[in-house]
Amino acid sequence: MGVNRRGFPGSIALGGLALGSSMVVGTNRVVAQAQQPAGLTVRGDQFLLDGEPFRIVAGEMHYFRTHPDHWRDRLARMRALGLNTVDTYVAWNFHEPRRGAVDFSSWRDLVRFVETAAEVGLKVAVRPGPYICAEWDFGGLPAWLLADPDLPLRCDETAYPDLVDEWFGVLLPRLAPLQATRGGPVIAFQVENEYGSYANDQAHLDHLRKTMRDNGIDSLLYCSNGPSEWMLRGGNLPDVLATVNFGGDPTEPFAALRRYQPEGPLWCTEFWDGWFDHWGEPHHTTDPVETAADVEKILAAKASVSLYMAVGSTNFGWWAGANFDEANGTYQPTITSYDYDAPIGEAGELTTKFHRIREVIARHEPVPDEPLPPLPSRLPAQRVQPDATVGLLESLDALSASSIEIEGSTSMEIAPIHRSAPVHMEALGQPYGLIHYRTHVQGPRETAGLWVRGLADRALVFADGELLGTLDRNDPQGSVEVPVQRESVQLDLVVDTGGRINFGQRLNDPKGITDRVLHGSQALFGWEIRPLPLDDLSGLGFRPGATSGPAFHRAVLRIGAPADGFLALPGWEKGMVWLNGFLLGRYWSVGPQRTLYAPSPLWRTGENELIVLELHRRGGSTELRSEPDLG
Repeated sequence: MGVNRRGFPGSIALGGLALGSSMVVGTNRVVAQAQQPAGLTVRGDQFLLDGEPFRIVAGEMHYFRTHPDHWRDRLARMRALGLNTVDTYVAWNFHEPRRGAVDFSSWRDLVRFVETAAEVGLKVAVRPGPYICAEWDFGGLPAWLLADPDLPLRCDETAYPDLVDEWFGVLLPRLAPLQATRGGPVIAFQVENEYGSYANDQAHLDHLRKTMRDNGIDSLLYCSNGPSEWMLRGGNLPDVLATVNFGGDPTEPFAALRRYQPEGPLWCTEFWDGWFDHWGEPHHTTDPVETAADVEKILAAKASVSLYMAVGSTNFGWWAGANFDEANGTYQPTITSYDYDAPIGEAGELTTKFHRIREVIARHEPVPDEPLPPLPSRLPAQRVQPDATVGLLESLDALSASSIEIEGSTSMEIAPIHRSAPVHMEALGQPYGLIHYRTHVQGPRETAGLWVRGLADRALVFADGELLGTLDRNDPQGSVEVPVQRESVQLDLVVDTGGRINFGQRLNDPKGITDRVLHGSQALFGWEIRPLPLDDLSGLGFRPGATSGPAFHRAVLRIGAPADGFLALPGWEKGMVWLNGFLLGRYWSVGPQRTLYAPSPLWRTGENELIVLELHRRGGSTELRSEPDLG
């Protein structure tokens, strides 16, 4: 997902299968393979599955954005829509947030997700990246790649291909036994992701293909790109199936694909049936009738389609990504919700769009003749006041990591970490969270503006514990006046991070401070740095009463039985929310999102602990609502 809206005998298999078949795109020559292999193959302009004609009617669902206890429910709703296939990206950073600490358990059990899809009657197309975009932090790449500022990304140069090979060597052998070529549900794999929107390094794509084959992937391979000629030519390999991603009327995108690839199945691998939101921008929706009409045109053209998204979902925790608007020079962080105005909503709603698209699919492909799944149960509304609080600055020692890994080495440092100049969090082995910087300014001296070069993304500025103001990367010349009337002033900066950029040429987006902090024209040196991953809040010293300024606030909600709910913070400004220790995500008064989805598996019968980190201005109560408000 990117931000640019943009006949032979027998059967053949595309993508350089071990069968020895091949396809040369951009010409009329296709080499045919006489035998009929298992799995997904191609004959002329048609897909075959195990030798029988097959049209892919798919939808995107991300296992990493949906609570695993809800996987089966959402997949069943996809099947009820009339889909026969689920597409999913694989987010490398979700499985290996710190180098070498690979996790495929619980929420990260990708094999269980694939097996669950098969159990509800869906085939699976896997988009393993390593880069996925997806409005996901750093496009799915792990933050530790940014520890080395000179490491090239998404190209066949220096260490990057070796690191990808290591990751694929762990990931792909888990998926290989699940391929349709071996009787499993996985029918296809994508090579990279919309690479033509980024670059044209064919050696990089070819290396990824070879690595996939070397790790046992013998399924059909495909490259998906936008329909512009430069995207198609830069992002495809000559003997791999080319597909297109677009929204709206398919006529011209399919014509562009035909000009590039005269033969082969037409497949829209991302049909954008909705769109995502940035903080401070309007909520995006698309007309259900018009969307369904465009799906009708795709199916009437005998093409395959993948709805992006079929299932709305959530950027829990720190996982929301960001974009950069080159025209305006602005950083655009993505909101917590990834509802996407999808046919199946973030909380499992079967929307009007669901019903209109289902009617269209039924005119072209079999649709299950079963009752539609009901709306998941919802919690009744209630309102609670925080009963305890503790300031952020006074909690730094309790929150900062006791030890961190430096640039992948085994040597550990104890926080606070001492450096002459500020360094960004990835250089300290910190993948997510906030980060704190402290120094002292000698005085007395005249008042001057404090500003930061290389800020990502917002910095709260304190002098001797008093909050003076906020700096923002979208105002690189902005400053906060800092008076120094005594011999020394303690200067604290708490950097509030947004998502890492996930699309375009600014992927190298480390968080914290990457350059200098200046008071007037003088650079400040001698820093204490505290990583604040905020993954363990058990050490917070809550006490009754209220605290001004940035602080944690605790409330207790009591419920009869777990169900889905939506948390709202009217009057609060910006921060994060934890439910029973799980980080639901970010909130911000600039909208458009007004509620955070709190799925039923996170709730407990009886008391539930809610912790809010408010960085600016506390509101009154916190609200549990039974309906979402996405703006």
